[in-house]
Amino acid sequence: MKKVIVPLAAGFEEIEAVTVIDVLRRAGISVTTVSISGHIEVEGSHGITVKADKLFSEAAFDEADMIVLPGGMPGSANLNNHEGLRGKIVEFSEQGRYLGAICAAPLVLGELGLLKNREATCYPGFESHLKEAIVSTEAVVQDKNIVTGRGAGKALAFSLRLTEVLAGKHVADTLAAKMIAG
Repeated sequence: MKKVIVPLAAGFEEIEAVTVIDVLRRAGISVTTVSISGHIEVEGSHGITVKADKLFSEAAFDEADMIVLPGGMPGSANLNNHEGLRGKIVEFSEQGRYLGAICAAPLVLGELGLLKNREATCYPGFESHLKEAIVSTEAVVQDKNIVTGRGAGKALAFSLRLTEVLAGKHVADTLAAKMIAG
């Protein structure tokens, strides 16, 4: 079974986090939410509190196939400021493991230099953080092991692409049909 870690920082975009978690779990993918705030409960940017599965120090990153960063502000900035998470993201990149980021969160990948000469998308206004990337305005962009999404309104399309990457096109298409996504 494929395994995904979704880090949650104070001020995360709830739609982006919960849609990813829900869709991937529907596809039979194991998802672990990880609080980087030091508290198991993390408040999103619109006042919705989510109870994470684990704290950062308890997370089994070595067992994960992908890290997915939900956007939102100040959530994306908080993700970017967490040195431990940044280290794990670089490690995943170096090992060719999958990384996903949506909305403002691709700024983390860009600030780490992981988008150099790669196509990526983000929420309008955050393009300057995508250091040396080939910036796209597409809803969802995949360039090798990195998948980026534009924003909350594209969270379902982003989640279905992650499903396709991890479980295959047939699983993603079947799930999309059941969800009446297209």
